[in-house]
Amino acid sequence: MTPERFLAEVVAPALTALDLDGPAARELLLGTALQESRLRNIPQAGGPALGYFQMEPATHDDIWENFLAYRPDLAARVTALLPDGAPLPSDLLSYPLYAAAMARLLYARVAAPLPAAGDIAAQAAYYKRWYNTPEGAATVEAYLGNWRSAMGEGACAPGSPVC
Repeated sequence: MTPERFLAEVVAPALTALDLDGPAARELLLGTALQESRLRNIPQAGGPALGYFQMEPATHDDIWENFLAYRPDLAARVTALLPDGAPLPSDLLSYPLYAAAMARLLYARVAAPLPAAGDIAAQAAYYKRWYNTPEGAATVEAYLGNWRSAMGEGACAPGSPVC
């Protein structure tokens, strides 16, 4: 899937459904998916993570138990992305909009604001700290390399809505 198509068909509709949309959120989710799966909807090789965003089932469940359980309106918007409204970790593979919503919610739990749109280096550092975690195998440099590979060297002009 191309980055443009992924943004239009997966990221934008999911963020709109959550009412958590914006250029910075779109870029961060695109960068996260580029880093985690290279825009392939797959299970992690040798690990438990699932889907475009390679979210682990334990993280999925933690979002439901410790974040969405206290935000019923937001939980209703998330379950509306599922045909039966019963969220399971396997839905991260079956329903890409749901996977994008869950990735956005992982970031929504962070008190620090999202980095500005167009600041891909800051987004890479934010991803590393809050999504991959300091103990994770990903690096800021790998995120930036995956971004440039997918989007092009000149795609990161300041203020670009999709850098």
